[in-house]
Amino acid sequence: MGLEARYTSGEHLEKTPNWHVHESPWKVEHILPMLEKHGLKPRKICEVGCGAGEVLRLLQRRMNTACSFWGYDISPQAIALCAGKSNERLHFEQADIRKKEERVFDLILVLDVIEHLEDYFSFLRDIKPKSRYALFHIPLEISVQSVLLGKTFIWSRNQHGHLHYFSKETALRTLEDIGYGVLDYSYSPEFELPAGPLSGNLVRIPRKLLFALHRDWAARLLGGTRLLVLVKNNDIDGGSI
Repeated sequence: MGLEARYTSGEHLEKTPNWHVHESPWKVEHILPMLEKHGLKPRKICEVGCGAGEVLRLLQRRMNTACSFWGYDISPQAIALCAGKSNERLHFEQADIRKKEERVFDLILVLDVIEHLEDYFSFLRDIKPKSRYALFHIPLEISVQSVLLGKTFIWSRNQHGHLHYFSKETALRTLEDIGYGVLDYSYSPEFELPAGPLSGNLVRIPRKLLFALHRDWAARLLGGTRLLVLVKNNDIDGGSI
């Protein structure tokens, strides 16, 4: 049994009881401006690793009523948390999207997912034919601070199940290596999230100050941010959606 058993056995739910639901409004506030900036109006959106389904629920409330939404997760616990959110345009399924050969979407959301996967390159290759556009949200955990502290990566592995760690440069290069065309990217700093434990709050102020001065240096030195990347699959014919 592989490391994905963390998500099918209930271990991940035990360590993260709300499945990061509190982050969903924050993610949506970064997703919508990115789509608007590029004039994208998808009619079929899929989220891979949808968790509790809150991102899709919030997107449905704010996007065109002609848009339909599909959420997939391999975790039965996650899909159980989606109960009560489904409707005629919002669907959830416990499944591996790679095995749904008939499904093709305008936009796929892959939010905080690839760092959890044993073989994320194969995963990215497999999902690429399933959409014309994709939005990736990737934590940038490689920073001067994280390397100096030493314990950051193991804590993230134990608490959140992160198996891989990225900088802005490695995240973008990974998507380019798969053959995606990178259209745009933006930072989503974690100091925008509700305040947490006191120890975490102490670093919020210097992160916020440095981020205001130079976003790249803030990410490289102090971490605490994620990268939202909009890509296009140039192998699928068609223009904008």
